[in-house]
Amino acid sequence: MKFQIARDARPQVTTLLLATALSLALWFIPYAEFLAWPFRIFVTFIHEGGHALAAFVTGNSVQSLTVSPDGSGLVYSTDGGTLSSLFVSSAGYLGAMTFGALMLWLVRLRVKTKAVLYACGALVLALAAVFGLFAPLWNWSLPGLFTLAAGLAIPAGLFAAAKYLRPRAAAFLVSFLAVQCVLNAVFDLKNVLYASAFTDMHTDAANMAAATGVPSIFWVLFWIVTALMIVMLGLRAYVAGKDAPSQPDLPFEDTPLEV
Repeated sequence: MKFQIARDARPQVTTLLLATALSLALWFIPYAEFLAWPFRIFVTFIHEGGHALAAFVTGNSVQSLTVSPDGSGLVYSTDGGTLSSLFVSSAGYLGAMTFGALMLWLVRLRVKTKAVLYACGALVLALAAVFGLFAPLWNWSLPGLFTLAAGLAIPAGLFAAAKYLRPRAAAFLVSFLAVQCVLNAVFDLKNVLYASAFTDMHTDAANMAAATGVPSIFWVLFWIVTALMIVMLGLRAYVAGKDAPSQPDLPFEDTPLEV
């Protein structure tokens, strides 16, 4: 089934395609990937925040959230049983994917992109403060210095972007962050699939296997299928027609501004 791209969605789709092309270029052009590093750390906060929030809402105690300079992360929480473990372990990759799709949906709903940037910054700051600082101190352990530094630097950058960027640049940045969330989750799942099939590396899928007795490769495939469904639903919502005029602050807008 092919998508019917609504006329008023075409500027947004153009922005999304350019953001995707830039993301792929930063990953695959030699020595360019370091430019995407801050965005990778942002996605890691979203991924680990998904684990932490899932643990919290299922009644578990989150002991710490840690983000590392290499883009990896770790959440320590109490074990609330099989169902809780399934929810918590799945919330990382699927949470990041859903977050990216949600950002695109908010753009399509014509929520101001600067408000989205402020919200993203506030979320990272809250995750770093609650789970990266206060949770470790409450459990008599030291918080990670890089986690705290990144938890301040990323929100500061997002707040500055929301305040100083022109509306079209802010719209492009939101699309770029959304693409980073989606593509990072997809590429990470590819790596987890390889690790589950050929290594004994500890992964979220290994946690699922330990909780259920079902092989980890099954859970990776389940996450991949679910992730593709999220992407398909997100894209369908993104290109659907709307009755209201299109948001005038998007890049490549082809309708005149009304004043």
